[in-house]
Amino acid sequence: MTISAPDTHDDRLDAPTVHRNQGAIVALLSRYLNDASGHAIEIGSGTGQHVIGFARAFAGLTWWPTDPQPVNLKSIDAWRRHSELKNIAEPMAIDAADENWRLGTPGMPPDRDVEVIIATNVVHITPWQVSQGLFSAAGRYLTPHGHLFLYGPFARDGAHTAVSNAQFDNSLRMENPEWGVRDMVDLEALAAGCGLQLTQVADMPRDNFVLVFSRSNQA
Repeated sequence: MTISAPDTHDDRLDAPTVHRNQGAIVALLSRYLNDASGHAIEIGSGTGQHVIGFARAFAGLTWWPTDPQPVNLKSIDAWRRHSELKNIAEPMAIDAADENWRLGTPGMPPDRDVEVIIATNVVHITPWQVSQGLFSAAGRYLTPHGHLFLYGPFARDGAHTAVSNAQFDNSLRMENPEWGVRDMVDLEALAAGCGLQLTQVADMPRDNFVLVFSRSNQA
């Protein structure tokens, strides 16, 4: 993903992919979040542009952007301040690969009323332990009617869904052997071990998907 600085005099960064996919992601989320209240945690917020769009669209939720990279944390905070939205918390770093995110402790998001955990273009550019941590946290912290949303390219039943995704997967693994396009089957297995199940696979532009995971007892 190409990230550049827009024509501003602050720390805001610009990811062109956000302009292409945010509308489709918000439209999908609106099926679940229009009347939602409580807290939403975004893992891997990147530039911070997505969380601005989410917070505008779903004002009943308090959004907690997170990212491990200091340059991204600066960009997220710059976008937050520029937006003047009151339902976005200050950005923070969370080690998503940790099985215990320590929510509810000082300096961390609350451990109650967590309706949403969302990761956009994260699981394919992080080690598998991050996927494990995402599902562990979702199983531990989501409310009975909460959801985990994952956006990005995914394989299905051991096969890529597009030639471009196969090529992308190969390039990712060459860059870092711990990265790669994840298979929905493997993610479903993680979900099952945490009391969650895959309840929707939504097609997105450019051969991407949003995977929606919910508590098993919702089905």
